[in-house]
Amino acid sequence: MRGPPASRDVMKPQAISEFFQRLAARNPHPTTELEYASPYQLLVAVVLSAQATDKSVNFATRALFAVASTPQAMVALGEEVVAGYIKTIGLFRNKAKHIIGLSRLLIERHGGEVPARREELEALPGVGRKTANVVLNTVFRQPVMAVDTHIFRLANRSGLAPGKDVLAVENELMKQVPADYLLDAHHWLILHGRYVCTARKPHCSGCCVYDLCLWRDKPR
Repeated sequence: MRGPPASRDVMKPQAISEFFQRLAARNPHPTTELEYASPYQLLVAVVLSAQATDKSVNFATRALFAVASTPQAMVALGEEVVAGYIKTIGLFRNKAKHIIGLSRLLIERHGGEVPARREELEALPGVGRKTANVVLNTVFRQPVMAVDTHIFRLANRSGLAPGKDVLAVENELMKQVPADYLLDAHHWLILHGRYVCTARKPHCSGCCVYDLCLWRDKPR
């Protein structure tokens, strides 16, 4: 991926508003593709999704959540059994350790409930800023921005919110995304980056924001 566009390639506010208006028109109610039935299950699924696809996570969690849908049930399974359920996912042993650890802390500190504060989420094993933001946005509907590789690429490539690292892009998006679109912006961007503005061969011919995009190498 190329570095952030030059300053002259930063998208203007009017174009940014149009950008999200078009994404919203195509998908009025965007959401995560991870399967979950509770805040706890989403938290576990997001931890598992690090360096893994949502499809692979869903495949593993269908069986896992069938036998352990709560922190108490997960701890009762134990780390080795959990690892067996998620062994098709990369880094599964470390992730099993994190799941058991965060489940224990949820029980000890929060009565088995997922907290709605960033600091408390990030204090859990395996939970970083991005994971916390996904949970805060998806479950608690807080206007925060979780920047993954798809959003980082899209924000820099298009000129929407250039930044040298994920935190810089997150901060820029929080400033640039119009308030009316901020609550769902994370989902619109990740889906657009995953299926349209892909890493190797972006599907520019089918992109609804092609004319707004400032990527210098896009096909003409």
